Amino acid sequence: MSDEWDEVSYVISSSYRVKVLQRLADSPATPSRIATDTDRPTTHVSRALQGLRDHDLVELLVSEERQKGRVYGITEEGESIWETIEAQNLA
Repeated sequence: MSDEWDEVSYVISSSYRVKVLQRLADSPATPSRIATDTDRPTTHVSRALQGLRDHDLVELLVSEERQKGRVYGITEEGESIWETIEAQNLA
């Protein structure tokens, strides 16, 4: 249980991570699409994606070699963390 709250804390400590996870909870997207949809700079979105990926909350849905059009999706753990964040009104 504390692991889950550690992940919740990690996400909510950055508004960029919150926005990226919230956007990916709707559907998979590229970093530029996420940046456009959340009105955030692409560089910040990319950094947030990398951090969320390191925590296994999002995953790359295309091959690692692909440089353009990299599509990201939320993992099951990411969905669970996002549901907790929403249920507790932490976003």
